[in-house]
Amino acid sequence: MKLPNHIKGLLLTVIAVLILSPDATLVKLIRTDGWTLLFWRCLLTAITQAVLLGIVYRGQFRQSFSNIGRAGLLSALIIVVGSLLFVHSILQTTAANTLIILAATPLFSSLLSRLFLAETLPRRTWIAIAVCFGGILLIFSGSLAQGLLWGDLLALGATLMWAGNLVVLRHGKAVNMIPANLLGNLLVAPVALLAGATPLAISSADLGYLVLLGGLLLPVSFSLITLSPRYIPAPEISLILLIETVLGPVWVWLILGEIPVPATIVAGLLILATLLLHTYLSLRARSERKPEIDTPRTE
Repeated sequence: MKLPNHIKGLLLTVIAVLILSPDATLVKLIRTDGWTLLFWRCLLTAITQAVLLGIVYRGQFRQSFSNIGRAGLLSALIIVVGSLLFVHSILQTTAANTLIILAATPLFSSLLSRLFLAETLPRRTWIAIAVCFGGILLIFSGSLAQGLLWGDLLALGATLMWAGNLVVLRHGKAVNMIPANLLGNLLVAPVALLAGATPLAISSADLGYLVLLGGLLLPVSFSLITLSPRYIPAPEISLILLIETVLGPVWVWLILGEIPVPATIVAGLLILATLLLHTYLSLRARSERKPEIDTPRTE
């Protein structure tokens, strides 16, 4: 039985987030240096995505890379920078800090869409951006005494990168951008090598975690998330992605015993509540418009 596009999009996004939720925990479990971690994490992700694309496209594999155009190349470069910032943020601050700051990605994406695509933002979005920025400042204040501010700033940089990538993906939504994600991950490997990665100096335990992370969890989840906007609107995706903001720190707490500081908990509740309310209002406003015919999409 063929699923409606909306149900298909919901399933893709929920499965992707559940698969992605242990990402921060695995990064913290890996004891090698950050550059070596980045090398294997992104290289294995790229290899697995290449295998998946090869199975799907077969003879059109090379053409799928040509189809991404300049928007895809820009997306790949953003992924390179975002990956560097995200991993080093996880290593230099708490997982809760990083994931809560990253939760504001959809709102920063809206702001960048206003700046670069001249999209009109409703008042609720401007208010939500201001509240979330206040929450991020609260996280920063709690990190000053613990020496975690640099990691928080890296998380903010990663948030801006992922937000920019959402804008690029929205601009090129008619094309499958998974090849751009693959290319971005692949480009991280030489950058990590130049920065001092030592791929062969890695323990068997770390290699096992990396194979699980880069060989399975990341490529599958990123591929599903990249496909989701083709079936459901961005506000719904943003709402589902909040699951990782909750599950990520829970995994770290259960496995590593890392407990967020009070300022992070308060800021997290503030940001999550703001995002939930904003998403609800966005979906209600969308439902009040004339419904569009659910037409099938082709690859």
